[in-house]
Amino acid sequence: MIVILKQGITPQEKDKVRSFLSEKGFIVKEIIGQEDTVFGAVGKSTIDPRTVELLPGVSSVVPISKPYKLASREMKKEDTIVKVGKVKIGGGRVAVIAGPCAVESYDQMMSIAESVREAGAVMLRGGAFKPRTSPYAFQGLGEEGLKLLRKAGDAFDMPITSEVVSPSDVAMMAGYVDMFQIGARNMQNFELLKEVGKTGMPVLLKRGLSATIEEWLMAAEYLMASGTDQVVLCERGIRTYEKATRNTLDCSAIPVVQKLTHLPVIGDPSHATGIRDMVAPMSLAIVASGASGVIVEVHNCPEKALSDGPQSLYPQQFAKLVHDIQALCPVVGKSLEKIPRILPQSMRTKREEESRDKADDSLVVAFQGVRGAFSELAARRSFDESAAMLACHSFSDAFEAVSSGKADYAVLPVENTLGGTVYDNLDLLAMHPELTVVGEQQVRVMHNLIVVPGTRMEDIRKVYSHPQGLQQCRAFLERELPDAERVPFFDTAGAVEYIASAGDKSIAAIAGAPAAHYYGMEVLRQGIETDASNYTRFYILAREENADVFRSQSKPDKASLSFSVSDEPGALMDILSTIAAKGINMTKLESRPIPGKPWEYLFFVELQLPENMAGFDELTEEIRAKAVSFRVLGIYTSAI
Repeated sequence: MIVILKQGITPQEKDKVRSFLSEKGFIVKEIIGQEDTVFGAVGKSTIDPRTVELLPGVSSVVPISKPYKLASREMKKEDTIVKVGKVKIGGGRVAVIAGPCAVESYDQMMSIAESVREAGAVMLRGGAFKPRTSPYAFQGLGEEGLKLLRKAGDAFDMPITSEVVSPSDVAMMAGYVDMFQIGARNMQNFELLKEVGKTGMPVLLKRGLSATIEEWLMAAEYLMASGTDQVVLCERGIRTYEKATRNTLDCSAIPVVQKLTHLPVIGDPSHATGIRDMVAPMSLAIVASGASGVIVEVHNCPEKALSDGPQSLYPQQFAKLVHDIQALCPVVGKSLEKIPRILPQSMRTKREEESRDKADDSLVVAFQGVRGAFSELAARRSFDESAAMLACHSFSDAFEAVSSGKADYAVLPVENTLGGTVYDNLDLLAMHPELTVVGEQQVRVMHNLIVVPGTRMEDIRKVYSHPQGLQQCRAFLERELPDAERVPFFDTAGAVEYIASAGDKSIAAIAGAPAAHYYGMEVLRQGIETDASNYTRFYILAREENADVFRSQSKPDKASLSFSVSDEPGALMDILSTIAAKGINMTKLESRPIPGKPWEYLFFVELQLPENMAGFDELTEEIRAKAVSFRVLGIYTSAI
């Protein structure tokens, strides 16, 4: 049952409710949601819900209809985010786990760990105990393999996961791994599930070869009832009559499971297909299905692998796959999970606490607009859930918040695929030399018709939105609401805030789904924009003392520069020719007037960084020598 507690419940009342349920034989878990705090009470005991409702501090009691209680969406509405070391799986992120099928040697593990870490993997996988169909096949190195896996994980600052096959090995493995893995063959090994659950550690639970979704979730229930709430479900293909692939990847199970449970779901395309060339396209299909990550097998020499070589990617194939996943993430409304590329001992952020009105040590991220804006969505995809969001009235207010130390970072739009460059932010960046670009984020602008709950299409007489939002949805409005007045508003999310405060069913707003969720409004029509290829690119800005922390999350591949030139023939061409001569690709060139200097211009350039950074350093020195003014605005990782 779910015991919903009153908002004003005292600690003493809460303890009495918990004690009462425990004495009746229930396992009690407290869940703090966005709106309510609840107790989840599960067990073999039965009790009249009315006896619980009468307890002080209890608002109501809701029975759980599903056979899986703790894992059900009824128990917890919000998505669970599983923490494995510094890696988080779930929510609005896509985590990539990679490594060999089996640990074979020290050199093999160190080589693979280095390559997958550099490419963007955030966790390292490797089998030390291998349950094989044939008793004559390689069974793994056992504890020695775990030691090698641990060394590789520590060397490249990645948490590790490995499969446990015997209850007697659980205590030993707990000293090595950061996450247990339950293989498909052991999904219903209930004694193993109980032992692993008792550790309270994160668990990756693979779907059984012929398991139904309910059986899969019941296996998760065993883990959770035994003591852990950190469970990641893994779809790895099921056995069917088809023989063309190793298994049949059930992508349709991913959105189904996400409706039934709050636990994150990832996919294993390597075991699902068994064919190297199919791993990349199926990985993208898994991400497109809404999964929170993939676990992929990678080997530096697959043809000599002791286990599953034909389905293991070469390191260069894996690097391309991660790049493709990163490009796909904005389409599905997620971002690629990243962790610092170097050890973080000396990477603590410097904060000017005396200039900040902040109650805790969490990051503060500024954005322009009201809550629920696309800019806030970009900010949330770029930072941990614990980061505090600071809504700013204007772009200049957001710049000032970072400059003054009120915020650690700002996430601000710089370009839209339909509207072009956001010149205000280029101008402000030129005016704030103390700030630098540390990253980039990309968001697909998906517009929705948002209304007061219960509103029908025929009720709507006015539609509010930013002028660009109205223009981008013109075809829908002409077709579905030809008689409705179109009212320009300063901001899309602000339009939702307005209709929420008005409570009028005759007015609607065009904005993103996060705004509807934040203000408790209803999405009446989804994806109403005329052109679906509508993306906005954002710069992530920081003071220099905070820059390295963010930049360390992935290898920089892009740079932004600004410079001005003398007023003489060929001055600009001379610098552009210098860039071309170095073989460096220029992806963007803009000019902006310099305030106080009529007919003089500042040029903004974006470049793809070469593999050899020495070439870039030489380029900047040559430009500095030829330009009147020069500044490196930032070195960072591109959005795609």
